[in-house]
Amino acid sequence: MTDERANDQQEVDATVADTESEDRPQYGVGPFSVREVALVGVWLIAFVVSFFSVAGERAMAQLLFGGSVWTNGLDWILTIGVPTVAIFLIILRRFSPDGIRRVGSLGIDQFASVAFSVSAAVWLTLLWRTIVVAIETKIWVYDWVVWVEFFLMLAGVVLTVFAPLIPTLREDFVGRREIVAHRNARPIRAVSARPPRPPRPVADETDGAAFAAAAHGPTGQSDTYPVPAYGDQAYREPTPAAPDAWAAAQTRDTIEPAEPEPHPQSAHQAFWALAPEERDVVDDRGVPIFRVGRTAWALVLEDRGDVFVVRHEDGRVGYLHDVTGVTRG
Repeated sequence: MTDERANDQQEVDATVADTESEDRPQYGVGPFSVREVALVGVWLIAFVVSFFSVAGERAMAQLLFGGSVWTNGLDWILTIGVPTVAIFLIILRRFSPDGIRRVGSLGIDQFASVAFSVSAAVWLTLLWRTIVVAIETKIWVYDWVVWVEFFLMLAGVVLTVFAPLIPTLREDFVGRREIVAHRNARPIRAVSARPPRPPRPVADETDGAAFAAAAHGPTGQSDTYPVPAYGDQAYREPTPAAPDAWAAAQTRDTIEPAEPEPHPQSAHQAFWALAPEERDVVDDRGVPIFRVGRTAWALVLEDRGDVFVVRHEDGRVGYLHDVTGVTRG
């Protein structure tokens, strides 16, 4: 209980402190805050120093390499190029608040934190390489530029990453209005388990054989639609049935008219369906998982009246809520 009360008191104190900071005006240099002015000053020195040669005198004498980071291939991108873009966006934000407000899913201050952190890591790599080579060969591959650039970028990390923790600099972050987070910066969604693959419907061989026998008769040919032959017998007329058989058939039709017995399709019997246009098949939460349309038949596992239970080719099962105009196969 004591720890809970202490934590609650700390939260209340932090809230009160933030409220008081919001009420106090923030002073700076012109339109810029103190933190922004310090960050621009650090970048300006680093930008000027970046034009000096990073190679040591002995390295240049032995023609290992020479020149500044601007002339050594793509070294300038991470060492000074990305921090320059971050400073440009910070300055532009003060003169155009409704202009560029983020880089991808990162805010401008977040992008500046990443830019100076990456640059400091690259300069630290060059500095470590210099120390290792100097221990082994007594040759300083890189000169004083690497040391100066590393500490300047380290100061940029303090002014961006750790600024909310420093009392003097945190005023630049207190009292900002809340906005909706970017889609990529929002909390992640829960991942649902994939439903088990339903068993594939198997046709009954006995029913298939009975249907074939009823359709083609005992000789294997259809009694209703005779199959034409090739050659002289291609257009042979079918042999008429015997008079007695014809009379018996007419008598039976007169006395007992044939009425087709309805065979309603079971709601749980699988069938093929073809939608007139592209429609979404959703899961239990209503999230679309695949689509069905007029280009391919879809396997319906169950007909629930106004909802079809549809199975995809890869085994996914979903629900088709719009069943109007669907053709049954």
